[in-house]
Amino acid sequence: MTQHVRGTFEVKMNPQPPGEGEPESIGRMVLDKQYQGPLEATGKGQMLAFHSAVEGSAGYVAMELVEGALEGKSGTFVLQHSGVMNRGKPGLTLAVVPDSGTGELKGLSGSMDIVIEEGQHFYEFEYTLDE
Repeated sequence: MTQHVRGTFEVKMNPQPPGEGEPESIGRMVLDKQYQGPLEATGKGQMLAFHSAVEGSAGYVAMELVEGALEGKSGTFVLQHSGVMNRGKPGLTLAVVPDSGTGELKGLSGSMDIVIEEGQHFYEFEYTLDE
């Protein structure tokens, strides 16, 4: 059965210098998140991003390890992010990597949306958990 939960999160993004041989036009950042609500967890990850010369056009990818509890069930899982901004029109996909769940979250699948309202970040997580 599909579950739907909503909560808040805070995120810190720390820019990293390009590594040897990496193009300077692709930015790299370390992600540090704190989830509150039905998902009480931390998220740690890395992001690659590019901003084009055209206003409002950009893209990013990220992998994030989430560790904590989802509605009281503890474990870890990995979220894969893929975002594109096409001249100001956003598109974002966050998906649970198949078979990445551990502990009581083994068998987790689903997708997450990010909503920003009045400067506050919210997650909307639709998921299923094999029992």
